[in-house]
Amino acid sequence: MKRTSMNTRMGTILIDNEVIAQYAGSVAVECFGIVGMASVNVKDGIVKLLKKDSITHGIAVTVGADHRLTLDFHVIVSYGVSILTVADNLTDSVRYKVEEFTGLEIEKINIYVEGVRVID
Repeated sequence: MKRTSMNTRMGTILIDNEVIAQYAGSVAVECFGIVGMASVNVKDGIVKLLKKDSITHGIAVTVGADHRLTLDFHVIVSYGVSILTVADNLTDSVRYKVEEFTGLEIEKINIYVEGVRVID
């Protein structure tokens, strides 16, 4: 279990990376053009759409020595939308909301588009 710690005048705050991933995932699936998070089976090369309760499997949170976050998103996007626009919207929304939620600065957000889905 990896945690991020911050020292404040009142004491130490520990935030589990799973909590950051859960919050970032919930922000991501609200973004226009994102169908959901993807789980990638490296062995078989299979990509599957994750259900809401396992959304964190499509997100990797890394905390650097300087307490700055790097977030890796594996997403499935809607067919017919601009991937660049979706990626820009995702990075802007996640950066603002996660930094506000955690009080930590995001160094980098990597987005891996693992698939495209037609939405009915």
